[in-house]
Amino acid sequence: MSLADQFPDITTHSAPLAPFTHLKIGGPAEFLVQPRTVDELNAVLKTCQRSGVKVRMLGGGYNLLIRDEPVGGAVVRLTAEPFTFLKRDGNRVTAGGGAQLFDLIAFAVRNGLGGLETLVGIRGTVGGSVRCNVGDRSGEISQTVRSVTVLTDAGRVQVRGRDELTFTEHQSDLDEPVILSVEFELEAESPAAVLKRMKKAWIQRKAAEPLSFQAGVRLFRNPPGQTAATLIDRAQMTKARFGGAELSERNSNYAVAHPGTTAHDVLQLVEHVRQKVQERTGVSLERELHVW
Repeated sequence: MSLADQFPDITTHSAPLAPFTHLKIGGPAEFLVQPRTVDELNAVLKTCQRSGVKVRMLGGGYNLLIRDEPVGGAVVRLTAEPFTFLKRDGNRVTAGGGAQLFDLIAFAVRNGLGGLETLVGIRGTVGGSVRCNVGDRSGEISQTVRSVTVLTDAGRVQVRGRDELTFTEHQSDLDEPVILSVEFELEAESPAAVLKRMKKAWIQRKAAEPLSFQAGVRLFRNPPGQTAATLIDRAQMTKARFGGAELSERNSNYAVAHPGTTAHDVLQLVEHVRQKVQERTGVSLERELHVW
């Protein structure tokens, strides 16, 4: 029996994935599964494990490129309330791993809690943001993390305290299949003061990204002591384009996908830029964009 037969209420066969990604491109999933509860999620994961079905977790789809070909196995989206909830207890906020980071930030600001507002404008789910430790010089999300509740390979729910977690630049040691929720320790402040900092961070971040109406993704990690954008500029790659994919005029470390762009266009652009930067600057850029 297929997943669609075993979980008919929450599984779609040959489901388009492009609508769930920021670039709006990519092939369909063999099975798209959208559990309504943690128990359903656990049942799906165990079934896939027993059957040897590959599982991919689809978060916000912001830093993701899905190839044009069909994606085999199960793609799981956590959009139901048990995975997207937000709740406050004093200075602590707990967010479901599937909640959007922007919703979490807005919730904290409304409640006069500071610590997350400088992350405004970073796209993604709470779980993905913590797993990748998003942030920049203004601060990283790990600075406010108190604990993370995960679902292990064995199907057990575990809480990992802050002292059990390791965070580095854009990375963590969270390797469990699913982040169910994250508890944050924030600071009580005037909502007006927090909002003011959030607006400033928003302006600064958006000024260094593609225009809001453009579908763009960040391509490479910044090498130590340098920025990928500076290296791309130095390699004179700012006009690079393949098909409908081209580098952003505002930040050359972003690829913009125009209508009709394919995943193949983006991959060609990424590899061409990487090779030329290596040839002309001697620096090997590491891809930050996730590719399925």
